[in-house]
Amino acid sequence: MAEVKLHPDWLAAIGGEFEQPYMAALKQFLADERAKGKTIYPRPRDWFAALDATPPQAVRVVILGQDPYHGPDQAHGLCFSVRPGVRTPPSLVNIYKEMEADLGITPARHGCLTHWARQGVLLLNNVLTVEAGQAASHKGRGWERFTDAAVAAVAADPAPKVFILWGSHAQRKAADLPGLGADSPHLILSAPHPSPLSAHKGFFGTRPFSQANAFLTAKGRGAIDWRLPDVAEELSPA
Repeated sequence: MAEVKLHPDWLAAIGGEFEQPYMAALKQFLADERAKGKTIYPRPRDWFAALDATPPQAVRVVILGQDPYHGPDQAHGLCFSVRPGVRTPPSLVNIYKEMEADLGITPARHGCLTHWARQGVLLLNNVLTVEAGQAASHKGRGWERFTDAAVAAVAADPAPKVFILWGSHAQRKAADLPGLGADSPHLILSAPHPSPLSAHKGFFGTRPFSQANAFLTAKGRGAIDWRLPDVAEELSPA
């Protein structure tokens, strides 16, 4: 996957994954799909954007998503986030509503979460690519093993972090990884997914943003500025 870039600290932590047979199979699958003329989101240079924006030693919060948005020009490699100029998706609208109720922050006029990523919020999807218009179409092709390795590397680092697990997919992923058990040094916040289909089943009122900041401050790691700038700024291209 030479066409994408990955932060060197991530290469040091999980670079060995690229030598595994499953990654060779995944690379071939993606090449074959593109050769068939299929559109894959996000663009290749953004496949590892979440990791590149937030190197492992900078991670203070982990938010896990499922797979990228599958509509035109939406996905840019950060879970729940969309590229500047794209309408804010419903799940992110609900995240903004909860943030306003929790911290009094007026919802941003855009859906680009780059500002969070640059502060140490790892916005990582479980699967890093998707076929246009086909949700979960790249499930089971190998990305899950790769992102398991990334999350496990973060969890193994004893510096206290907050894991925000929205929905059963994120919760199952974390449950299978070492470092996130009962004796974990990290704060684990679980809630239903912010999707309109499930947000009213317990997502609203969970106050994850203030809880995360209180924990990080108490542990000497500093609070996240959850406010987003008025003008969205996309990650610098590779």
